[in-house]
Formats: sequence, structure tokens, C-alpha cells
Amino acid sequence: MIQKLFNFLFKKTTAPRVVNVTTLTRSEHHVSRKHINPHALKVLYRLHDAGFSAYLVGGSVRDLLLNKTPKDFDVATDAKPEQIKKLFRNCLLIGRRFRIAHVRFGHDIIEVTTFRAHSTNDLAERAHSKLGMLLRDNVYGTIEEDAFRRDFTVNALYYNIADFSIIDFTDGIADLRNQTLRMIGTAKTRYQEDPVRLLRAIRFAAKLDFFLHPETENPIYTSAKLLTQVPPARLFDEFLKLFFYGHAAKTYVLLEKYDLLKYLLPIEKDTLSEPMQALVMQALAKTDERVSEDLSVNPAFLLAIFLWHHYVAQQQLLREKRLSPQLASHQALLFVLNTQQLPMGIPKRLTEIIRDVWSLQWRFTTMNKQNAIHVSLHKRHRAAYDFLMLRAAIDTTLAETADWWTTFFASEEDAQQQLLEQLPSVKKRPRYKNKRKPRESSDRLPRTGQ
Repeated sequence: MIQKLFNFLFKKTTAPRVVNVTTLTRSEHHVSRKHINPHALKVLYRLHDAGFSAYLVGGSVRDLLLNKTPKDFDVATDAKPEQIKKLFRNCLLIGRRFRIAHVRFGHDIIEVTTFRAHSTNDLAERAHSKLGMLLRDNVYGTIEEDAFRRDFTVNALYYNIADFSIIDFTDGIADLRNQTLRMIGTAKTRYQEDPVRLLRAIRFAAKLDFFLHPETENPIYTSAKLLTQVPPARLFDEFLKLFFYGHAAKTYVLLEKYDLLKYLLPIEKDTLSEPMQALVMQALAKTDERVSEDLSVNPAFLLAIFLWHHYVAQQQLLREKRLSPQLASHQALLFVLNTQQLPMGIPKRLTEIIRDVWSLQWRFTTMNKQNAIHVSLHKRHRAAYDFLMLRAAIDTTLAETADWWTTFFASEEDAQQQLLEQLPSVKKRPRYKNKRKPRESSDRLPRTGQ
């Protein structure tokens, strides 16, 4: 307590020592304004014209240097959030841990952040949890300090709109050339500050096809449990970034390698059977294929694949208890989706899709006219059919069933009706009303007339 009071009274911010600052002039790099989002350029120029410094920063600069198309364009400046808001009427300030300005241009959002610094003494603006996780960090600083508080060297590159140069404070350009992903500062401490950086390391390594620097890689094994501190909703957001940006297969392999997958999903390393592992890898490859073709992807479908082995295992347990296939399927579904404790929060809208895809699998494989009609009229029959086709590619016993459904869905209405007529019909069992058995006269209470 005394030490905290001393630090508060005599607080000072110590800037990291900058070594070997590299500046690439316009003639020394190939990044051109024609490759930069026009809305980002508008933000950069308005800040610059107002007398503030303005830089394109982070992944956009990295990707442009790698001849890739950036997904987002972020801006860093010495203007404070309130000053940014005065310059842009279409600006919204968000965030508690970090105050960030979102400048909106229709559906396009340019994220603008004020230069920040590492300060261990500013009690009012910086706070940690008991385990070292950073809870609040609104300490403003210089561009040099801002570079050293970023996560990876390749994400700490600044494109200066004033003279079109690129500034590198952390040897990020050298790491780009060497295809190395290296954490700025002490990796173990940075993981403690924000455990999501563990997942970001995996994501960038998969996306860029880079090697993890040993000093960045080694602490992952001992820091993995920190992910249990991350709120489920934030883990789910990171799950989407990991698996739906075109590098799902590589990401999965790396998550398995570093034993991180179990902190997102109830999947332990090396516990999936060979067919289940093959099913997962095929689904990941299909997901990457759809992303590369700019087709829509639904997180629920991949989640249904990831959790399928739990569903199958629970279904088998219930069948051993002599439950009917239909009832075992239904109860297994409820158990996995309702009682399985998931590390990350899955929105209800997605669990409903998973439920439908799984429940239709039983109807797909139980070939009778009633089930076929039910499937064909179901609003999610297409997703369930795609799921069946992935299963059939792994399990040869489903080949004949998959072929029938492929023919059915490819046929015209008259041909579909003929196929349905060839299937057996299931007679509905008569329903018997439960008649209450009359009580014996001796059991009846005498009427009192009251």
C-alpha cells in the first residue's frame, strides 16, 4: 500500500529506449496511396491539416509491404479522443480499457487511436488484475512509446502521411523479411497483460505463414491457462477471427500443437478418433475454400463439426441404456448443447442451427417417406445435407444414403415424388388416452354435504 502511494505521488513515465529506428523514404518502399482505403486517407489528411501527426499503422502497413490486401485500415495520431471527435462529426468514442475513435463512412469504419505509453505508475489510468491481466490502459504517450506497447514487431510499422515514409522502431521490417513473428517486450509479461495475445500469435502465424520467434513461442506452453481469465464473449470473437479468415486449417494445427484448442472448445489434444479428426480437417479445408471464393460461411456449421464427437459419444451412451435411436439422438443433442460447459460463449442463434443440423442427420439416415418429406421441407435442410456429405466422405457406410439424397435434391418435383413413393411408409401408432382408473369405493371419502 505504501509503495502504491509512493508511486502515485512520484509517478513518472519512462519511455522505452529506442534502438535502431529505421525510416524508409518513399523511394525505398512500394506502398502507394492508391492501395490505401480512400476513407482512411481522408482521416489521415484531415488530422494532418489540423496540425496533428497522423500515421497508418499496424496490419494494414504490414500487409501492404507483403503485397497483400489489408482488411482494415487503422490510424494512430497524437490527437486526443476528444480532439478527434471535434474534427469528425461521424465519430463515435468507444471502449473502457482503451478509448478508441470510430470514424464511420457508411458501413466502413476507420479506427483511430491516440499514441499510448507503458506506464506502471499511473494508478488512475492503468490497472491490472491480481494475475497481471491489463484491465485499463489510457496512458497517452509518443509515437515511440506507442510502438513499444503494440504486440508484435510486424504490427508496429507506421506510414506517415506527411512524407509517405515508413517508420520502424522495433525491427519489424527485418522480421517481415525473415518471416518471423516476434513479441515486443517480454512475451510472458505481455501474455499476462492480455491472454488473447496467445491466440493472436497463432492467428498471425497461420495467416502470414510466419515462424514464431523462440522467445515468443516458449512462454505459450506455460501461459496457456491464462485464457481461462478471458470472458467467454471475447473468446468467441477471437474464435471467429481464427477460423473464418481463410486460414482455418493452419490455425487448427497450430492450436493443437500448442494445446490451446481446449480453451476455446471441449476438444483435448490427441483425443479425437482418426475419422473424427479427418472430418474436422475436411470441414476446415471447405471453410477456407469458401472464404477464398468470397462465399458466405456460417460459424454454426463449423461448431457443429467441432462438437459432433461429443454428440456421438453421448448418443452411444444413451443407446447402451436401451433408448430408441430417435430418443437417444434427441437427448444427446440436448445434453451437449445445454449442459456441456463451453469455454467460450456461443450465441443462442447459432446453437439453434447446430440443433437442427444434428437432428436432421437421424432423419437423413432413417430412410422412410415421412422423414424424407420432413427433411425436404425443413428450412435448414441444405446445411444439414452439406454436413451429411462431409460425413459420407469419411464414412463409406453412408455413401448409398448420400447418393440418394444427392439425386433427390438435384431432381425436379415430379422425379422427387417418384423417389419418395419408393420409400417405405411408417404407419402411425394409434394413440391411447390414459383413462384414470376409478378409485375403489372404500378409498372414497364420504360426502359431508358441506
